[in-house]
Amino acid sequence: DFRQRLRQKLGAGRTPISGSLELNFRCNLRCQHCYVSHGHTGLPGKQELSLAEIQRIIDELVEAGCLWLLLTGGEIFLRPDFREIYTHAKQNGLLVTLFTNGTLITPELADFLANQRPFSIEITLYGATRKTYERVTGTPGSFGQCLRGIGHLRDRGLPLKLKATLSTLNRHEIEAMKRLAESDLGLPFRFDALLNARCDRSPGPLDVRLSPEEVVQLDLADPERAEALRDFVRRRPGRGAGDKKRASLYPCGGGAHSFAIDPYGRLRACAISPGEGFDLRRGSFQEGWGRFLARLRERKIDRDTKCLMCTLQEVCGMCPANGELECGDSQQPVDFLCRVAHLRAYALGIPMAPHGDCEYCPGGRSHAEMVQTVERLEERRCAP
Repeated sequence: DFRQRLRQKLGAGRTPISGSLELNFRCNLRCQHCYVSHGHTGLPGKQELSLAEIQRIIDELVEAGCLWLLLTGGEIFLRPDFREIYTHAKQNGLLVTLFTNGTLITPELADFLANQRPFSIEITLYGATRKTYERVTGTPGSFGQCLRGIGHLRDRGLPLKLKATLSTLNRHEIEAMKRLAESDLGLPFRFDALLNARCDRSPGPLDVRLSPEEVVQLDLADPERAEALRDFVRRRPGRGAGDKKRASLYPCGGGAHSFAIDPYGRLRACAISPGEGFDLRRGSFQEGWGRFLARLRERKIDRDTKCLMCTLQEVCGMCPANGELECGDSQQPVDFLCRVAHLRAYALGIPMAPHGDCEYCPGGRSHAEMVQTVERLEERRCAP
């Protein structure tokens, strides 16, 4: 809430109040759905930022006004200098969140974090059973390692949350994962079912992505989730067509209030943005923020697509990054996301403004099929 109020006070001004720093692209797991390219070994021929370079960048982004910093990867604890990086961020007054798979957390590491408490720690569950978890990770023994890591953090009362990335490999255990997290471990839990292509535009993760129908079925199965989606739309109504013409191509906070830095010092609007970005080894954070990302934010919508007239953007994951990753075009609608958004609208009673060039809106050629699909989903939900 505080972050949202701060963004509202900043208004149209550009201040980098939050960002993510990917410490590496290396990982000890081999998940098929991962969006990171070369996610086990890092990018060939690329040298990760040194400790000194990271410390200098942290100093610069704090000077620019950053308050929240996410440390992510890859797996962050594969960096032998993690503790030095983390301590430097904490000493600069940053509110630090850690994303990890939890498998490398030892009692000693948990003690270190307990002595310098992070703002939050998030661990991803890939299943509720060893069979499913390790089918996703491709790494024998990782399920037990993850549960032990969770136990070390939980025993020390650290601010821990669990989450799941759903795919065709683990979707059947969503309820069991929720019970494991909330009932057995007493920890907050959330999930995400919208996989995207990898950052090098390779479609690997899409092979295990749930269908739009499965995504919306999960929404309907969780009344709290469904109501949260409705409430989100009520609080943030979509822009009308007149507002979108010549509007910024980037409606999100990327490059306005947030940023992402990869392990090789490339500054971008967000972690999934394709392209080289601004090289922080050759220039300062302030230069990258003030020139490169400012120019990115100045890009306008310059052609008509069905997204231009749509009012469902708050329940749709469409953004320039997803357009580039899946279609090779920042303004090309991603059909998967369009279908999810319209199924959600029909299923959850979210108003939409029909427009002639959208096949999924009332009056479109796929309207009847969408209604029938939602009726089938409702029947499954209500079945004994």
